[in-house]
Amino acid sequence: KTTVDNIVGGDANTVVKGIATTTMATIEVLRQALAGGFNMVISHETPYYLHTDKTDDIKGDATLEYKLDFIRKNNIAILHMHDHWHHRSPDGSATGMVREMGWQEFVDSRDPKKFTFPGQSLEHFTRGLQEKLQLRCIRVVGHPSMQVSGVYGNWGYVKRELGIQLLSRPDVDTLVTGETVEWEVVPYVQDMIASGQKKALVLLGHVNSENGGMRYCAEWLRNFITEVPIGFIAAPEPFWNPALPAI
Repeated sequence: KTTVDNIVGGDANTVVKGIATTTMATIEVLRQALAGGFNMVISHETPYYLHTDKTDDIKGDATLEYKLDFIRKNNIAILHMHDHWHHRSPDGSATGMVREMGWQEFVDSRDPKKFTFPGQSLEHFTRGLQEKLQLRCIRVVGHPSMQVSGVYGNWGYVKRELGIQLLSRPDVDTLVTGETVEWEVVPYVQDMIASGQKKALVLLGHVNSENGGMRYCAEWLRNFITEVPIGFIAAPEPFWNPALPAI
């Protein structure tokens, strides 16, 4: 099976002194890793702005060249680990986000992404999400007073087909995800609501919805890698809200 999981920085001769897990290996994250003594980074998402890690179309780009040079100069090894983490049973991102949110008592025993909550308003539910994850810019489609009960957490990205499939389930009234294409799932939810259905979509931002999974990944790695220290670096929320102080 084709996979994107591969070493995409460093080489076989790189001596690993410490490992950091992260959702997105930005330059800022790489700098934090080095400062913490970690010269290997396991990144859930690509460091190179395309899922397949291909850079031929932006060869010579100043930002890409700066990053590649930074990786070379500092002898950083980067493992892009996406598919394996999602194909674990249960899904590694899902397991980590359940723990991050403290939703263990609400999770379906047959599906780690499905949750049943006591009735609460969408406004109350989303404020709780924002406070728990300490986020600045989550986005919500739905009536604030709608009662939330059946929640599905599709961490990361949800494509059109899966988003429609999940939202069409009678046991799902709210879909929580990181991101989606705004001319696909978003207007579908708007039309569901306009047609009289009680549905909602919550967009946390991609890294925000998977940081918990990579925090858990660090814990998982410590079970069998004991030769070097292992840490977690949260990929920073990239957006800020003009109504709040910029960071």
